[in-house]
Amino acid sequence: MPSAQKSMRYGHTEGHTEVCFDDTGSCIVTCGSDGDVRIWENLDDDDPKSINVGEKAYSCAVKNGRLITAVSNNTVQIHTFPEGAPDGILTRFTTNANHVVFNSDGTKIAAGSSDFMVKVVEVTDSSKQKTFRGHNAPVLSLSFDPRDVYLASASCDGSVRVWKITDQTCTTSWPLLQKCNDVINAKSICRLGWQPGSGKLLAIPVDKVVKLYRRETWDSQFNLSDAFITQPLNVVAWSPCGQYLAAGSVDGGVVVWNVETQECIERTKHEKNYSICGLAWHPKYRQIAYTDTEGNLGLLENIGDGKKPNDEVASTVTKDYDDLFDGEDDDYLKGDMIEPQSSPKAGANEDDGDDDDLMPTSGHRRLAMIDDDDNSVDIGMIKANSNFPQREDDDDDGTGGFPALPPSSTQQPFYDGPMPTPKQKPFQPGSTPVHLMHRFMVWNSVGIIRCYNDEQDNAIDIEFHDTSVHHATHLPNSLNHTMADLSTEAILLACESTEELASKLHCIHFSSWDANKEWTVDMPKDEDIEAICLGQGWAACATSALLVRVFTVGGVQKEIFSLPGPVVSMAGHGEQLMIIYHRGTGFDGDQCLGVQLMELGKKKEQILHGEPLSLTKKSYLIWVGFSAEGTPCYVDSEGIVRMLNRGLGNTWIPVCNTREYCKGKSDHYWVVGIHENPQQLRCIPCKGARFPPTLPRPAVAILSFKLPYCQVTTEKGQMEEQYWRSVVFHNHMDYLSKNGYEIDENTKNQSVKEQQELLMKLFALSCKLEREFRCVELADLMTQNVVNLAIKYASRSRRLNLAQRLSEMAVEKASELAMALEYEDEEEDFRKHSSAGYSNSATERRQPPVRNVQQNQEMEDAEETDAYEEVEETPEEQKQRPNPFSKAVTSAEVTTPKSVLITSSSQGRVNPFKVSSNKKDAVVPAANVLDSMSKYSKKTSLSSSRAANKQNPPVIKPLIPKPKSKQALAASFFQARTHNSSEKTVEEREEKAGNESHEVKDTAPENTEKKRLKTGFQMWLEENRANILTDNPDLNEAEVIKEGMSRFRMLSSEERMVWTEKAKGGMVNDLTEDKKRKHPTADEDEAKKNQEQKSEDSNLSKKPKPSDQSTNVRLSAFAFKQS
Repeated sequence: MPSAQKSMRYGHTEGHTEVCFDDTGSCIVTCGSDGDVRIWENLDDDDPKSINVGEKAYSCAVKNGRLITAVSNNTVQIHTFPEGAPDGILTRFTTNANHVVFNSDGTKIAAGSSDFMVKVVEVTDSSKQKTFRGHNAPVLSLSFDPRDVYLASASCDGSVRVWKITDQTCTTSWPLLQKCNDVINAKSICRLGWQPGSGKLLAIPVDKVVKLYRRETWDSQFNLSDAFITQPLNVVAWSPCGQYLAAGSVDGGVVVWNVETQECIERTKHEKNYSICGLAWHPKYRQIAYTDTEGNLGLLENIGDGKKPNDEVASTVTKDYDDLFDGEDDDYLKGDMIEPQSSPKAGANEDDGDDDDLMPTSGHRRLAMIDDDDNSVDIGMIKANSNFPQREDDDDDGTGGFPALPPSSTQQPFYDGPMPTPKQKPFQPGSTPVHLMHRFMVWNSVGIIRCYNDEQDNAIDIEFHDTSVHHATHLPNSLNHTMADLSTEAILLACESTEELASKLHCIHFSSWDANKEWTVDMPKDEDIEAICLGQGWAACATSALLVRVFTVGGVQKEIFSLPGPVVSMAGHGEQLMIIYHRGTGFDGDQCLGVQLMELGKKKEQILHGEPLSLTKKSYLIWVGFSAEGTPCYVDSEGIVRMLNRGLGNTWIPVCNTREYCKGKSDHYWVVGIHENPQQLRCIPCKGARFPPTLPRPAVAILSFKLPYCQVTTEKGQMEEQYWRSVVFHNHMDYLSKNGYEIDENTKNQSVKEQQELLMKLFALSCKLEREFRCVELADLMTQNVVNLAIKYASRSRRLNLAQRLSEMAVEKASELAMALEYEDEEEDFRKHSSAGYSNSATERRQPPVRNVQQNQEMEDAEETDAYEEVEETPEEQKQRPNPFSKAVTSAEVTTPKSVLITSSSQGRVNPFKVSSNKKDAVVPAANVLDSMSKYSKKTSLSSSRAANKQNPPVIKPLIPKPKSKQALAASFFQARTHNSSEKTVEEREEKAGNESHEVKDTAPENTEKKRLKTGFQMWLEENRANILTDNPDLNEAEVIKEGMSRFRMLSSEERMVWTEKAKGGMVNDLTEDKKRKHPTADEDEAKKNQEQKSEDSNLSKKPKPSDQSTNVRLSAFAFKQS
């Protein structure tokens, strides 16, 4: 029957193009002058996998999961197939190689070069090379004798030679070709070939005929020719059975002969008459793939006599079953996802070019191969449609399927569902594949560990980015360590077990202060280390027994725990340990991974309990680690970088897509580190590969982060992205301060300022667009001070309704804040009494909800005007909000928000809950709040006037007892006010507040009886003031209180209790008198001035002694410091 010629398709850029099939025939492999090797599942594959091997690829060959290419940098390279991971250089020439071929069993390759040399190299050991000298011009092509005795070569010097491989001698030589000086000038590239199997005949294309020479005698047996051939033949190819011979000519003709009968059975012409330069037979079907000098790929099907291929296949469907689906396809069908021998050593490091799936999405896509016409056959389809029971032993010769046959124990029904994904192998973050001779064992923010494993040397080089940490080190690698990690304290190495030796964990603790800096631990028998990592003061390894073993950095064995599945990777930072493992089997190319995040410090708690790890579809994990600030991050094979968002319940947020920065489709970025402040993603650009070579030393590039928000081209989208990125990238500050680390207040203030500015810009934008509801939503995210600025902006924009709503929101925010803090104080107090030995982590747990910003004068003005307004509404609102913990609303609630604001401004973190007292007592909460007040005040009083301004909250300043009408409310925000910016003394504030606080008492007169006059600390300070001053005569008032505080805190809890009890003993007899002293505002101001004057003259203490000063007075003093 006539053959079917499929229309050609574009494969590579214009130039010499070669083609071959892989061992099973499941894909076509081509290479071309664009430097790419492409893997086509069939001729209609619109997205072939592409592996960039160099600037120009002259020749390629595939066998046993290895891809050999001759490239323009004068080397013959090896890559894994089909992944395309670089696997080293087999040999070099002084000019480029023109042709590479495998021998029949794939153990050797031969390469012929333009420097007249032919080399035969062993694939597994490239040091075993044989060189054949004798040609006097560039070598055109080569062919291995199937029995591995001879090698044939053709050259531009016009000769074809046969060499004996063992002793590198030339057995015979024929002057058959026209001489030329270079390959590009040759009339024919003379691709010759030995007959498969016996190697009885050697076919050589000479002008318009194919000459066949007999083995051993080297006589010309006969010539194959045909009238159809009008131009010189370029290339010949034998069918795998050795029965047919195909030849391609320089004008696009393809002819096939039956060698036994010497008759021509096929004649086909290239549709555009381009020169045929590549021919390859399918290993199982009667198909020929061919390429031309313009980079196109074509396919001839059903070559040969009238017997249809599908008749053959159907009749021997069982017998050939194993042959048809060997390697991975067989495994897919059986459902045992055993990786083929060509599969990657470490899934994470495969350079799979651009093919998104690690495996086909379904068996059929892979099995369809290349025959798509009516007469061809897809075994997968036959089996699926006939319900043919697949036998495991496959040795019967049944002809058809019987659907009614119940499957016996040895039979499996054909599975046609989604295919399981091969599980990704374990890997070390920042490492390159283990099979490379020169590789990175780890590249992280501390340094680089390289491993060299070649004929001369098996060694490990360690280099530190900062040589003050440690000098560079060179270690012998006698144990063949394959895993490494590096921290500022130690180097951790691990090796797999061998038949004689157990798997070992080896640590070099270079920061140790004693002389013995190294230790080694052997794993139990049959337990292999699969992943390792270092933290601060600890090391960990995950093993094949699904165990994680933790050690101190000095070698003490600590905790052991089980993993739910095989480990994929681990990372450590400080006290945090992150483990990624297989939760189960993924399908259709997806991995199914889980993540555990643990704290190994004093807390010893698990943060993430094996939650599923989010990965892009059909991708796998390639890097996992922590940012320099300690936030967990990971990267998948699609280039998406994700980071843990602690501000949203420990969810993962994508912060960068490195593919957006890649120029070519097969370029990638190899991540080596992440910084949150400044925001930097440090990675190495890899052209045409997934990872960098060790030499030359790769340069690190810095990419910026970008959250995938919508419409980032618009002003609104851009600012939203910037705002949330700032929030996400400053979450680490709260985490670190909770865990007792010092945080730079300037950095924190700067970040808050940046966020608030963006919110204000968004607010202004929404105002312009007349989206007032959106304005209120934005104001909800602002700090209190910026809300005031927003109110000012709204009213200037003549949006009084908006200004009104914002002012209501500001008041509500303040009271909610008060409630939250009151609740926390109560809870704190309760916790304090219920557990005596409780650590002071209360302050760690308590985050100030309101953060301060460095404002300009405008903000301060707005804030002050605002303060008046809110005061008028607050007292009533607060009466309506009952506190679940106190018997009645106390004035402590009213003033508590102040303490919050003060807290945030104080540089250090202190525990405000040191004074112990009886928990049954109703007045306890107030006592504690007050103590915290006095403690904070000592810090704030030292701060500058600007800091004092910052503390001004728009909170409850009781001046006028009764709220005004709404218009008055709105208007009063914008009253001009004189502002005295010189810093007033603590005493002034104290006295002023003393008078103001009477108003508060009126709002809840029934509560005042429950208030104490003085705290224990105040009474203690009065008695001990003299001692402090004698010890430190030059202290000013604030410093005296500070010193007093530290001394008071050094007392035992019993002594402090005694003072607290004394304070309780003080009678509240003067309160009633206080109640009557209500002044109008003018009198108040005058009284204030008098009192200020007095206090300055007499240099009274910050806590005045008159017994009628109530708790409210003292609270107000701290709540309303005004500059």
